[in-house]
Amino acid sequence: MFMEDYVFHLDRYMSQKQFERIKKFTKKKKTPFLLIDLDVVKRKYMELASTFENSTIYYAVKANPMNEIILLLNSLGSYFDVASIYELDQLLNLKIDPERISYGNTIKKKDEIKYFFDRGVRLFVTDSEEDLLNIAQQAPGSDVFFRILTEGTGSDWPLSRKFGAHPDVIYNLIIQAKEFGLNPTGISFHVGSQQRDIGQWDDSIARCKYLFDAVKEKGIHLKMINLGGGFPANYREQTNPIQDYAMEIKRYLYEDFKDYLPKIHLEPGRSIAADAGMIISEVVRVSNKSKNSFYRWVFVDIGRFGGLIETLDESIKYPLFFDRKGKSENVIIAGPTCDSMDILYENFKYRIPRTLKEGDRLYIFTAGAYTQTYSSVAFNGFPPLKSYILE
Repeated sequence: MFMEDYVFHLDRYMSQKQFERIKKFTKKKKTPFLLIDLDVVKRKYMELASTFENSTIYYAVKANPMNEIILLLNSLGSYFDVASIYELDQLLNLKIDPERISYGNTIKKKDEIKYFFDRGVRLFVTDSEEDLLNIAQQAPGSDVFFRILTEGTGSDWPLSRKFGAHPDVIYNLIIQAKEFGLNPTGISFHVGSQQRDIGQWDDSIARCKYLFDAVKEKGIHLKMINLGGGFPANYREQTNPIQDYAMEIKRYLYEDFKDYLPKIHLEPGRSIAADAGMIISEVVRVSNKSKNSFYRWVFVDIGRFGGLIETLDESIKYPLFFDRKGKSENVIIAGPTCDSMDILYENFKYRIPRTLKEGDRLYIFTAGAYTQTYSSVAFNGFPPLKSYILE
């Protein structure tokens, strides 16, 4: 499959032998579905752990909560960032130690905080006075860290505005936490998902240093910085390797903190799960809407409501591969539901073989994160996205 400024090279994602193995394994499975390769999950985790040595990795369960992934990461020594009591229950049912779990959602109810605390979780994030008071009441004596606001500039999927607070607000929260009998441990931030601008960590780390120094004057010694996620997956546009991210981020830390480096927590999700997954879909129809139209429409059996919500505003551009040869053309690609917003790519044109026809398969690479968890329960009656582990 060709694009105006991009040629799909299979060997950027896997060998021909690996691809043939996938085709054989999935040949008789009804589309659409997600296929996960656990060997890739392990490789991506170990790569991150080795480049950010002496850090603690809290896998963001929301990226892909498949039991097989959780159990594998647990065996590798991972900790876990969870966002709800439902994710917590899943992990506890899998015998994950609650001491390895962080409640990483700033938006939570009183009874949910108590639910976590009663089950042994002692690490909570916050970004507001109201939430901090709830933690003090429902999880007394717990460790808390504080999320600062970031802009998310340079990321494909920004996470600004809704989460975090200005450093001036966070400063007061840290002081209050001590007064409430909690243990303020550190600062967190998230520079945006699939962050391409490594320099965004520089500004956020500098804000952390400001807060470390400011509260130290009040007798509070913070010990940890949570760098969040944002590390890249292998989508259509190439990014710097994770080693470059680690080298620069460690340089920023040394520049600000010198020899008194804080403990480092990471909350990766996409960078561990995305490259491990492939969605296999099927072409429903290829058609023209006008005799004067420049572009044909390609309708496939998965869309925004089936797990590809990150194509909203065409933010995440998945690598797409049709296993056909021949001359190519620009097309519009849309999902199967009766909703006019279920269009995956219209402004950004993918080029596909003109020989494409109904029943052909579409292979969507780098689809292991934020796909199955985003799929709707029954819009138009379509079931949630199925998933399989590659054997």
